[in-house]
Amino acid sequence: MRGESDPDPQLSLDEVHDLAARIHEAVSSVIEGKSDAVRTAIIVLLAEGHLLIEDVPGVGKTMLAKTLARSIDGTMRRIQFTPDLLPSDITGVSVFNQDARTFEFRPGAVFANLVVGDEINRASPKTQSALLECMEEAQVTVDGTTYELSRPFMVMATQNPIEMEGTYPLPEAQRDRFMARISMGYPTAAAELAMLDSHGAGSPLARLRPVTDATSVAAAIARVAQVYASPALRQYVVDIVTATRSTSALRLGASPRAALGLLRAARANAALDRRDHVIPEDVQRVALPVLAHRVILSADQQHLRHGAGEVLEQLLQRVPVPAASAR
Repeated sequence: MRGESDPDPQLSLDEVHDLAARIHEAVSSVIEGKSDAVRTAIIVLLAEGHLLIEDVPGVGKTMLAKTLARSIDGTMRRIQFTPDLLPSDITGVSVFNQDARTFEFRPGAVFANLVVGDEINRASPKTQSALLECMEEAQVTVDGTTYELSRPFMVMATQNPIEMEGTYPLPEAQRDRFMARISMGYPTAAAELAMLDSHGAGSPLARLRPVTDATSVAAAIARVAQVYASPALRQYVVDIVTATRSTSALRLGASPRAALGLLRAARANAALDRRDHVIPEDVQRVALPVLAHRVILSADQQHLRHGAGEVLEQLLQRVPVPAASAR
C-alpha cells in the first residue's frame, strides 16, 4: 500500500492490473460466482464513475457494494434511503455555534471515498437530487459555500426495479450520472451451494480486510486516464451513441455524458487487460452496462417486450468497427 501522498501518475499498467486483481479476489471471496459483475464494478471504480446495482431483493446488491468498499482502506459511509431522509442528511448542514457566534458546517454522509446508497429509490426526488452535484462535480454546495469531496469518490447505489409501492423512480438526470448499471442475477447452483458453506458460520464480510488504499486507487485512476484511444476509436464511440439517437427503436438516446463514460470505461477495461491502448472490443465489452440504463425504449419496443440490451446489441452489430490499421 502507498502512503498518504498524492497519486503517483507513473503507476504502471502491471501495478494497475495487480491492484484490480487483489480487489477482485477480495470481493469474490464474499460474492461467489459473480465475476462479471465484480469486474464491471472495478472498471467503474477505476474509470472514476458511479455504479447503480439494480435487481430483485436478496441477490447480494448491497453486499457487493459493501464488499467493494470494505476491500479499500478509505473512508466509507452507508446511506439507507428512506422517505423521510432529508437532503441535508446527505450533503451536510450549517449549524449555529452559540459559543463562537458563527455557523459551522457539519458534513453529511456523502463526505467519504465510497458512499453506499441502499434502496436509493425509496427517498423522495428532492432528496435524490442532493446527489446530483456530488456525482457530477465531486463537490457539495451548502449555503453558498462549496466543499470539495475527497478523491477517489464513488457512489454505489442499489434499487429494486420490481417493487413500486413507496418508491420514487430515479429521474433521467440522476440515472445518467451513473456510469454503469449492473444486475446481479441469481447465482448458479454451485455458487449458491458454496454460499451456504461460506456464509453458514457467519458473514465473510466481517473477516474481509482491505487489500489496497484510497491513495493507490487514486493513482490507478490517474494511470487509467492515460490509456491511449486513437481518433478512429473515439469516432467509434461517437458513432455508437449517435446510433442510439437516430434509431426509431429508442425514444431517448444516449447523452454526451454517456459517450464520455463509455470511453472512460473502455480505457479501464483495457488497463485491466494490461493494454496501453483501447480497442473496439473494450468498447463493446462495456457498452451495455454503460448505455442500457440511459436509453428509453419506444412504445413499439415496449409492446414487443424487447429490452434495452437487445436493442443496443443490434445497434452494436450495425455500427462499423474501425479497421485494425486505424486503431
